[in-house]
Amino acid sequence: MHLTATTQFGLEDVLADELRQLGATIDYVGSRAVEFSGDKKLLYNTILWSRTAMRLLRPFADFYAPDERGLYDEVFQIDWSRFIRPGQTFAITAVVNKSSFEHSLYVAQLTKDAIVDQFRERTGERPSIDTRNPDIRIHLRMLENDVILSLDAAGDSLHRRGYRQGTNEAPLNEVLAAGLVLLSGWDRKSPLIDPMCGSATILTEAGLLAQRIAPGLFHQGKFGFENWPDFDAALWAQLRQEAEAQRIEEPQAYLAGSDLDPKVIRDAAANIEAAGLDECIRLSVRDVRDAQPPQGQAPGLVITNPPYGERIGEEAQMDALYKTIGDALKTNFQGYEAFIFTGNLEAAKCIGLKVSRRIPLFNGPIDCRLLKYELYRGSRRVAPAGER
Repeated sequence: MHLTATTQFGLEDVLADELRQLGATIDYVGSRAVEFSGDKKLLYNTILWSRTAMRLLRPFADFYAPDERGLYDEVFQIDWSRFIRPGQTFAITAVVNKSSFEHSLYVAQLTKDAIVDQFRERTGERPSIDTRNPDIRIHLRMLENDVILSLDAAGDSLHRRGYRQGTNEAPLNEVLAAGLVLLSGWDRKSPLIDPMCGSATILTEAGLLAQRIAPGLFHQGKFGFENWPDFDAALWAQLRQEAEAQRIEEPQAYLAGSDLDPKVIRDAAANIEAAGLDECIRLSVRDVRDAQPPQGQAPGLVITNPPYGERIGEEAQMDALYKTIGDALKTNFQGYEAFIFTGNLEAAKCIGLKVSRRIPLFNGPIDCRLLKYELYRGSRRVAPAGER
């Protein structure tokens, strides 16, 4: 079968690597999406194991819709009894770009009407709509009036792992956090420190990676594909069992995080416990200036996502914070590599270290960079302004 996994901007190659490792044949790597081929086992394993896929789509129809009538007629011609069984609920998610149709909600409504009208005409009964938790979620993508219809294998975004209990004001989503860890090239053995850990999403995703825990195991309720007519319950049970068996109980790496706010650390601890990682991740209440690496271990990584300071008048405060981060890295983490993920590139200049790599990413709508710093031992320090 042909499948499409969607992801966040900048994580496409990471996702393609994940899919290859699961046995996929990669057909095309595009913007925010990877098209690939495989069998039912691969589909189920992608849902279980992918850390950077947001949605997994199984396309089943494509056509050109010049206008409203054209869209309705094309949708009406599809045999919807192949996808929606009696008594099942469904919902349409529509994404519309560069099209003569202006509103995705209108496109979704028109598609829904065509499906409902077909059922009413053929059976005398119409299936119910459930926009929150449908049995079958259908994804419609329209680009310049070309339409692709797909079944959504997860039914919900895969970044909602199910372990998050409490969050701070602006948490990273789980897919992005996993992407940062994978982009860093972390070896899953050396220390990983987040000195401004917030909800501890980066640490939790690193822990799941190190302990070989499949993120799909945390999902509450059914995935979308479990409601498909061709669902193989025995295969799914077998793959879940195999995933459970791969989990490593003994902590594989030193993972530690800190934050200044005791409530934030309490919330982070609840998330870590829900992920089954309370034996693997250490938390403390601490100012970033006092963050320390573990004694007696080879250097590892610092990965953190400091505040961006989006409120007016916070510029001086952010500059001071980022200078403090830079000072702490230079003083306390010699020999480490540091990755700072930020949407405040002006304040990042105050870190005062030479950037060795810049990776463009987004955090929601915010244009961000993952900045890499190599923290040399000895006297090597601030780069001239022109080099930063």
